[in-house]
Amino acid sequence: MALLQHLGRSKSVAKRSKKYLEEALYTRLFKEGGSELSVRHQLNQFIKTHKRVYKWEVGDTLRKLRQRKLYYPALKLSETMAKRGMNKTVSDQAIHLDLVAKTRGISAAENYFIDLPESSKNHLCYGALLNCYCKELMTEKAEALMEKMKELNLPLSSMPYNSLMTLYTKTEQPEKIPAIIQEMKASHIMFDAYTYNVWMRALAAVNDITGVERVIDEMKRDGRVAGDWTTYSNLASIYVDAGLFEKAEKALKELEKRNACKDLSAYQFLITLYGRTGNLLEVYRVWRSLRLAFPKTANISYLNMIQALVNIKDLPGAEKCFREWESGCSIYDIRIANALIGGYAKEGLLEKAEEIKERACRRGANPNAKTWEIFLDYYMKKGELKLAVDCVANAISIGRGDGKKWVPSSVVVSSLMGHFEQEKDVDSAEGFLENLKKAVDNLGAEVFESLIRTYAAAGRTSPIIRRRLKMENVEVNEACKKLLDTICVEA
Repeated sequence: MALLQHLGRSKSVAKRSKKYLEEALYTRLFKEGGSELSVRHQLNQFIKTHKRVYKWEVGDTLRKLRQRKLYYPALKLSETMAKRGMNKTVSDQAIHLDLVAKTRGISAAENYFIDLPESSKNHLCYGALLNCYCKELMTEKAEALMEKMKELNLPLSSMPYNSLMTLYTKTEQPEKIPAIIQEMKASHIMFDAYTYNVWMRALAAVNDITGVERVIDEMKRDGRVAGDWTTYSNLASIYVDAGLFEKAEKALKELEKRNACKDLSAYQFLITLYGRTGNLLEVYRVWRSLRLAFPKTANISYLNMIQALVNIKDLPGAEKCFREWESGCSIYDIRIANALIGGYAKEGLLEKAEEIKERACRRGANPNAKTWEIFLDYYMKKGELKLAVDCVANAISIGRGDGKKWVPSSVVVSSLMGHFEQEKDVDSAEGFLENLKKAVDNLGAEVFESLIRTYAAAGRTSPIIRRRLKMENVEVNEACKKLLDTICVEA
């Protein structure tokens, strides 16, 4: 059954016939909350009904799903839209390409692009693919595609240039950005606020604070782009990084002036940046303003405030804020508990950190990888390496919240392997590596070299270590090769 495609129809969802979904699609999908599981369930229920919806509300729903990073349900809805005969505009196809990249990878996005009719391969779809390359830090492909777009004389806005400059920022190539700025000026491409922001960041990366200030002056002279609160948040952050706190606070005052719409993110940036300047009075003042603007204060706001107070070493204030959140929360958020646990751990208050962890467990919020990472850092600094090993095992077992594996840093791995080597503790070393293999595919030469030295120090033998090295495709140094002659003998 085809979905309704007429954009000219009224956008009212109040008077629908029985063949249409009884309520707005986005309302239906989010009726049981915004979790991916509940949204997927509601989407499947909608698909089974074969009810019709307006095309404009499909687009609106896709926008809301993407804002919440619910890419899999968004892609499924986009695919259903095509299967039921709803014509896709080039803009729809560009959005679909982006969703394919986010859910199925770049190769799938490239195949989707190749299969598009030539008439659809305009600046929007090329721009979407370019943005995907930039996000995946695929510099060569991004640069080649940008050149192709120029060869085709596609109408270029600031967006593809912004994507490319963001790529250079992330790959630590800020020196390439001034040339792009000059090319945009020569091509009379109008800058937007993002262009100015990424340009400022590039200059800050090479410690050119005077250059950053020239960019702000140029933006003001241009007059076509009014600096929004993100511009001044960016500027304040640059000043804070440079230790120019007085200038940072002036930029934060400008940020507040431009936050007329009372954006929650703006308040949170203010709290974080005032915290980084060490201005506790301003942190509390902005917190009061946030609470007035958002009486039903979100978990993310409490998390941000507690982190700011912890960083500024106001533990009593962080505790008070935590108790206030804890007394009114409906769902116990382990991230907020972690913020206070981290504060206690930094100050060596292990018992208090353990107490918060236990309270979280009692309220149904089990420790996550970040929790164990905090305790790991504490135990490593205190030299309590046996407990540190347990933390690594727990963090690996839980994994990251996004479904990816948690991997200890190379410094942690090296320190723990060095400890086993010093203690001649082969069994603990092997147990640690068994856990580590759950998180990493290749242990690497340094890890095996340490293991070999541990066997040698302990006077232990193992006839299979050479075979393990071959299976792992690891080449150890000459000293360890000599040790293998004594270790790899039949028991």
